[in-house]
Amino acid sequence: MDILGAMVTLVFFILFGVIWLLPLLFILLSERTGGKEKLAWILAVIFISWFAWVLWLLLAPIKPIDAYRRR
Repeated sequence: MDILGAMVTLVFFILFGVIWLLPLLFILLSERTGGKEKLAWILAVIFISWFAWVLWLLLAPIKPIDAYRRR
């Protein structure tokens, strides 16, 4: 029984970790923001968690994407 409990716990932590990392991956792979703004959103998600990701979905990009491509 101890091995089964350990396996269930491991699967739970792996799933929890993947679910926690999803917003970070969405922001990293997105082209809605770039540069320092993307870094700020990633840090906000790390420290504020899912609430910041919801804000990113609603507010990003703060600047037009063309402004990043001109640099």
